[in-house]
Amino acid sequence: MASSAPLPVDLSGLRLQPGQGLARQLYEALRERILDGRLPGGTRLTASRQLAERLSISRNTVNRALDQLYAEGYVQGRVGDGTYVADIAAVAPPAVIEAPAVVANALMQLLEANCLPAPLPGPPRAFRVGVPAFDLFPFETWARLSAKFWRKPSPARLGYGDPAGDPQLRELIAAYLRSSRGLQCDPSQIVVTCGAQQAISLCAQLLIEPGDAVAIEDPGYRAAAHAFRVAGARLRGIAIDADGMDVAALERGEVCRLAYLTPSHQYPTGVTLSLPRRLALLDWAERNDAWIIEDDYDGEYRYSGTPLAPLAALDRCQRVLYVGTFGKIAFPALRLGYLVLPPRLAQNFARRRAVDMRHSEIGTQVVMAEFIAAGHFQRHIRRMRNAARARRDVLLAGWPAHLPGCAPLPPVHAGLHLSVRCDSLKRERELIASAAAVGVEINPLSVQWLPDGDTVPDERAGLVLGFAAVPERIIGEALQALRGAWNLHG
Repeated sequence: MASSAPLPVDLSGLRLQPGQGLARQLYEALRERILDGRLPGGTRLTASRQLAERLSISRNTVNRALDQLYAEGYVQGRVGDGTYVADIAAVAPPAVIEAPAVVANALMQLLEANCLPAPLPGPPRAFRVGVPAFDLFPFETWARLSAKFWRKPSPARLGYGDPAGDPQLRELIAAYLRSSRGLQCDPSQIVVTCGAQQAISLCAQLLIEPGDAVAIEDPGYRAAAHAFRVAGARLRGIAIDADGMDVAALERGEVCRLAYLTPSHQYPTGVTLSLPRRLALLDWAERNDAWIIEDDYDGEYRYSGTPLAPLAALDRCQRVLYVGTFGKIAFPALRLGYLVLPPRLAQNFARRRAVDMRHSEIGTQVVMAEFIAAGHFQRHIRRMRNAARARRDVLLAGWPAHLPGCAPLPPVHAGLHLSVRCDSLKRERELIASAAAVGVEINPLSVQWLPDGDTVPDERAGLVLGFAAVPERIIGEALQALRGAWNLHG
């Protein structure tokens, strides 16, 4: 039975240090007292005004601390009756209580190991990975649409917006996915994000509890691995072969809470997940009550044949969360992506995103919506696909046919990059270093695997090359420079 009057809040030992985040200090102090039982479930807290007076701080500071506690589920509001401590024991497993320490330790380990990827400086060069042909983006059209919006913006769009994203943009995203990817979804299932990385981080925050096992491609996208590790997950690398993630290997090991993969064009190997593997993965998720995070990496870039249907389009059990981004069609600095969620998850994801940053910047969303509605987006996709194919062809035609210590280039049917194996780590380093000396960027394949001991096997060595970032002329010049750097003739 909840108390009918506020109980005294135990503030013994509490010392707020000026200039060090008073709201954060108060939030941590109250959370600690809730977790250790000094403020048991059902306790009615002192009113914010009285608490502010007792601590000699502003009421706004108190409210910010209480808002954070409310967002994380430590306290609950009752209309007309104040704020009460939630019954933590009834709603949260013990592991959640340890989450802050687990997350902090994981993040510190990542920072100390210096393994968080850093953006490369300057404009793109050959053969930078993850960058589309943004030299072809119609900036004049974008500027005209942006100016039109900001000349006389609707007052309704200048307040706090929907944390799930601009309704018009979400409707257009849903229509685009239905027509281009065969993905039947409702705008209410879509949450607009600041790029694909925020979408992946949201999945990690809401679907993972510390200690959960998460299956990821190995080799795979390191930034996604970081997001899951920071959330407290134990990463389980699943091998990649010519058909994509080895689902049979996933079945043989311990059950994972979720699997993250890039089925359209796997990063970094470039393979596409086969249809039998897609169906097997969906079956695995249903049987194990697991989630699948489908990062549609480079999904718009297919150069031959018909693209396979996304996992989310084949999903009949609502187990797939689909991650998309405009960064690979427009430019990465746009920071505009989206999640397509099972209906039962959409509201919770929108609420969690509201806690982090309330909502995305409205101008970018509105302009992108107009860009799509007027047909510019679809035309630009066709232009970008043709440009990427032409730039791929120049790389494939001009790459040395017989590069010592390096396998031939593979066929490339999709995406904006390729990878090629080297005989040894020593050879990988030699080729990359000599390329860098003549101003050419080549990424090592060896760093894309999960850590496994102190040494990296030679069979993990290779090169990863992006081919879309610069025009054909610059690709040709880079290939000529590489021939000189590698002492090749002919």
